Amino acid sequence: MRSLPQTSARPPCGPRNLSPTMSAASELNINVTHVERIARELGVKAIQVGATAKLLADGATVPFISRYRKEATGMLDEVQILAVKDRLEQLVALDDRRASIVKSLEERKLMTDVLRAKIEKAETLNTLEDIFAPFRPKRRTRATIAKEKGLEPLADFIEANLATPAPDLATEAAKFLNPDHENEELRVKDAADALAGARDIIAERISDNAEARAALRKLFAEQATVLSKVMFGKETEADAQKFRDYFDWTEPLKSIPSHRMLAIRRGEKEGFLLMRIQPPEEAATQLVTHMFAKGGNTLTEQMKLACADCYKRLLGPSMETEFRLESKKKADAEAVKVFADNLRELLMAAPLGQKRLLGIDPGFRTGCKTVVLDAQGQLLFNDVIYLLGEGNSLMHAKTLVLNLVERFKIEAIAIGNGTA
Repeated sequence: MRSLPQTSARPPCGPRNLSPTMSAASELNINVTHVERIARELGVKAIQVGATAKLLADGATVPFISRYRKEATGMLDEVQILAVKDRLEQLVALDDRRASIVKSLEERKLMTDVLRAKIEKAETLNTLEDIFAPFRPKRRTRATIAKEKGLEPLADFIEANLATPAPDLATEAAKFLNPDHENEELRVKDAADALAGARDIIAERISDNAEARAALRKLFAEQATVLSKVMFGKETEADAQKFRDYFDWTEPLKSIPSHRMLAIRRGEKEGFLLMRIQPPEEAATQLVTHMFAKGGNTLTEQMKLACADCYKRLLGPSMETEFRLESKKKADAEAVKVFADNLRELLMAAPLGQKRLLGIDPGFRTGCKTVVLDAQGQLLFNDVIYLLGEGNSLMHAKTLVLNLVERFKIEAIAIGNGTA
């Protein structure tokens, strides 16, 4: 009799905030909130998720758990166990990033109670990154150069006086002129140069605004379109012809099938296609403008210009990158599911064709599971027989098998691979 594989032993963990039935190894950082959240999402019991997390933490594989630890997991199948594993990893990654952000803010003395509460409430990585965006250490950008020129007070003036009846923008901008600065890069030659720098600062502030990012993310999710074009000069190449259908293709992002998304991405990777993911540009620009360019004075026009620049140069490309990644993950997951479903159909197909079948799954301790299937694979009978030892159980097994063969006119017998 073959012994079952054993999970690796691990040293005890430190104090946990889980009950014994929900404990897990320290590297998974499982807590009761994670367990209960996953249980709600998957529609199973928290004790099942906790037990599965413990087994995974101890090194057990998904196939091992689904086959040999059914009692511990409450009969979760491999799909549910894999879902628990994936979600645990996502939540751990979320907590790790949360801790990293908190550490960064505390080290730079930027943390506040309000900011900490927002970070603790964030339930997705995107939300976390949106909250952190205004405080993230930045490379040298147009906005940082404008700040080096001393133009941040002008940006503050524009934002603070949108409701002022008649602000003197020209006079205010003139305060920041320094055409003779020894560093040519830091010169502010005229009022137009000063206002351009102020708009760069405002555009970056808008790009870092969590509410603006959330609103634009919603617009992308609902209205974005996938556009595919052939690369210039590639349309006549022989290898490009397999992507001919996508030389000029447009389709809503929310409804594009996974196989089509993957085909377009493959064409882009091979250098034949150019793919973009974009919402209606006017709607996106108006969304940002309506959020920030309020009022009706001379400063409003500067805010409108900053909003348009922000979407075109910062927010739009950032959101497109985000949705390219998310659409790739979604398409990959759907493709894997289709492949798994097709493979299941192949594996479940009757290898002998349509025949009445007696199937026996060997088992010593738990007995041999015995079933009868009709020619269409429908279950007709099931029972458990025991083959160890002499006496009534063995005689019952012999009699039952013979009776089943005769009763159902069995045409073939299938026996497991010997693992009992």
